Amino acid sequence: MNVTVLGCWGGFPKADEASSGYLIEQDGFHLLVDCGSAVLSKLQNHLKPADLDAIILSHYHADHVADIGVLQHALLIDSFTGKTRETPLLIYGHNEADGFEALTYKNITKGIAYDSNTVMQVGPFSISFCKTDHPAPCYAIRITDGSDIVVYTADTAFKKELTAFAKNADVLLAESNLYKGMDGSSAGHMTAEQAGIMAREAGVKTLVLTHLPHFGELEQLVQEASAEFEGTILLAKENLEIGL
Repeated sequence: MNVTVLGCWGGFPKADEASSGYLIEQDGFHLLVDCGSAVLSKLQNHLKPADLDAIILSHYHADHVADIGVLQHALLIDSFTGKTRETPLLIYGHNEADGFEALTYKNITKGIAYDSNTVMQVGPFSISFCKTDHPAPCYAIRITDGSDIVVYTADTAFKKELTAFAKNADVLLAESNLYKGMDGSSAGHMTAEQAGIMAREAGVKTLVLTHLPHFGELEQLVQEASAEFEGTILLAKENLEIGL
């Protein structure tokens, strides 16, 4: 399994970068996890939009779905130039809030509602879900190919259930939108310290700090997480690639 960070910024993209988007690949299958602002631009440095096999979305805040519309338009333009997909691109999302209906567009994309209580098979991946603590309905996502495990917290305040959900993950993509001492409970976001605690208690191998803030010194996030977790800690950045 291969994980590539396309965008890692919370709220809005930093100049010339992107908000949330992660490309997960295995045996030639390309799964995009979240599709925030400018993710389509960054995706094209790795593969054509038409080469995506599926998309899965954690929730419908703009920094996680803003580029769904332009991705649909890109595929529509492809259809006018003789590059029509044989089947619509499947976009998986929950149907607990406004946003799901927009996932289906003409014969270009088709929205599929996932059941958060069951394990879903998408290509070579088994995918399960855990509801997060966030103002909008949002789900953490656990992806495994039967050997390696990648867990994405999506947006959430610290929640004990997520620690169990992330148990023994090879890679934990943990939101770290706040610094130690900040209270993210009402906003539905974690500190880097809390990400470190989660990684330690879950026994993960590699912690990736992501959904980054636009203020402060980002290296401080690594320092705060490392006070709690002795394993490998990476600060997310565009084109960061992790091979498993």
